[in-house]
Amino acid sequence: MSEQQTRLNVFKTYKLYVGGKFPRSESGRVYEVSDSKGKWLANAPLSSRKDARDAVVAARKAFGGWAGATAYNRGQILYRVAEMLEGRREQFVREVADAEGLSKSKAAAVVDAAIDRWVWYAGWTDKIAQVVGGANPVAGPYFNLSSPEPTGVVTVVAPQDSSFLGLVSVIAPVIATGNTAVVIASEKSPLPALSLGEVLATSDLPGGVVNILSGKASEMGPHLAAHQDVNAIDLTGATEGDLARDLEIAAADNLKRVLRPRTEDFAESPGTDRMTAFLETKTVWHPTGSLGASGSSY
Repeated sequence: MSEQQTRLNVFKTYKLYVGGKFPRSESGRVYEVSDSKGKWLANAPLSSRKDARDAVVAARKAFGGWAGATAYNRGQILYRVAEMLEGRREQFVREVADAEGLSKSKAAAVVDAAIDRWVWYAGWTDKIAQVVGGANPVAGPYFNLSSPEPTGVVTVVAPQDSSFLGLVSVIAPVIATGNTAVVIASEKSPLPALSLGEVLATSDLPGGVVNILSGKASEMGPHLAAHQDVNAIDLTGATEGDLARDLEIAAADNLKRVLRPRTEDFAESPGTDRMTAFLETKTVWHPTGSLGASGSSY
């Protein structure tokens, strides 16, 4: 009788998601990630300032194509993300349960809500312009039309305690309106965010539209806030000490848009605030002309 062999587990190597690829941190650093009871789960990349710069370059490169895509096409891609998440639901239930100390049933409810959140924002991509844009009444023979445009590259400090639903709730509205994102994942619970990168990479989302970094917001945040090619910053997860204040001061150097942290229940209906926070308004004037003898306007 042959000796019974014990199978060794294949541990997952978590990597960053930058420019549609999965690099390790250029520094080679990692840090231990534990579950809510202190049990080791994995080693996550400890991103450096160089990784943050690379992510900004990738986001800027992707911005033109993503902002120029039709709103309908962006909606299709966001819906595709939901489809891919549905297929990997059990993996995310396990990761969220470990990250947040939830029972399997409660973690499943969180994952389902996150999938539904992608669908919700997918439906808004071709409707938000009708809500915040339109024709303006003016005194004179002119058409005056206002339409929203994406702000550009947005740095997102993801929530610390809502590793997946909160994460989706801050990423989806940014890209739904045509922006690109550099995301700093929850430092203590980055694994669902890093796994989300694998879903985004296979969901038709162009590389560079979302870039996910793991590590310390206190290390990467000041550099990203002051970066001249970052147009806006979401401080939702900047809850450590005076980090939010310091990042807001750094962001003022080139007049970035800043979304300040606030108390939120991510399980509630999100509304349109997070979409409009990173939109600019373009207004166009055009003469109405007059009716000629033929009755046509010009």
